[in-house]
Amino acid sequence: MTYDVEAIRAHFPALSAGSTHFDSPGGTQTPRAVGQAIYDVLTGPLSIRGRRSPSERNADDAVTEFRAAMADLLGADPLGIVYGRSATQLTYDFSRHLSRGWAPGDEVVVSRLDHDANIRPWVQAAAAAGATVVWVDFDPATGELPAAAVAAVLTDRTRLVAATAASNLIGTRPSIAEIATVVHAAGALLFVDGVHYTAHAYVDLAALGADFFVCSPYKFFGPHCGVLAADPALLAGIRPDKLLPSTDVVPERFELGTLPYETLAGVRAAVDFLAGLGDLATGVPSRPTVSRRERLRVSQRLVEAHEDALRERLETGLAALPGVTVYSRAAERTATVLVGFHGRPAAAAAEQLAERGILAPAGSFYALEASRHLGLGDDGALRVGLAPYSTPAEIDALLDGIAAFIAG
Repeated sequence: MTYDVEAIRAHFPALSAGSTHFDSPGGTQTPRAVGQAIYDVLTGPLSIRGRRSPSERNADDAVTEFRAAMADLLGADPLGIVYGRSATQLTYDFSRHLSRGWAPGDEVVVSRLDHDANIRPWVQAAAAAGATVVWVDFDPATGELPAAAVAAVLTDRTRLVAATAASNLIGTRPSIAEIATVVHAAGALLFVDGVHYTAHAYVDLAALGADFFVCSPYKFFGPHCGVLAADPALLAGIRPDKLLPSTDVVPERFELGTLPYETLAGVRAAVDFLAGLGDLATGVPSRPTVSRRERLRVSQRLVEAHEDALRERLETGLAALPGVTVYSRAAERTATVLVGFHGRPAAAAAEQLAERGILAPAGSFYALEASRHLGLGDDGALRVGLAPYSTPAEIDALLDGIAAFIAG
């Protein structure tokens, strides 16, 4: 099936500025429709939520449409969708909520593959509760984190396991469904960081088996915020601190203060844009009867195939260059490639590429434990992240730039 990348790129005003963006793991560029949705809500009649006036209904609709859109994207229940300022903030919040029931002798498992946002909140919550932190390592040679490695550290005192669905550093996609099986067999909860995963895969919360799943819409064309998805029945059993007059219903009990309605509208627009990518890429409109969830499935499959083809083109080109190490090696991985250079700092490569208008940053990108476990210390390496708007010509330009850096 065809994939018309130029038809997609036409919706991103920022791409006309001249830079080539391989920095999408840190946040994608934003389509025009998302900015328009934010503008429309922010400049239209707007009040505190209600149904009596147009301004109240605009606010209320922004919230309900946000929950419905994210539920469609993640295969979740709209009543289990929680808004947060960021995935980090949501993880900190829930680490405090959940650790209230922990005691000395209890255990929480964290992975060295993860972004620090799915490590440090649990480490700190465990310390406050007197619980024990148990680390599980990934294989630095392959980048793999098998479910067996998680199963090996579980005991009857394990209360929670925190794991990533995809590494933001090297792209590894562990089998979360297999990890969920062993975690639940041990009677523990599974908290999944889906920030990087959601941008590159079709998410099915039930199939994954995650009890909690967090993601960040700005990684998939939306505004800067975070979203947590969970079973509403599970959320109903968690009692957060809140103001006395604020509602106690789920999921609102976890959302402190007035919500940013314009941001929520931007998230809904981003999900709608994702759902329409299949139509844009193929030039074939979906039937009106096809659900948004199904359109998202088709779009994500097309995007994944496009990104994987570009990744293969990049990896083939890198293999032909001397003095290059590729750390992204897992059998299942996103189109995210971490590259090191023998005897040369990756930061220097990033700087030289930026002079060519190619944005491929270097660092550990908050995946500090993973970078150290790979032997890269705190400096990390050059990260190349592909997006639905990336092109073969951009891959070739990047390879030319890397070759020039090596030659220099």
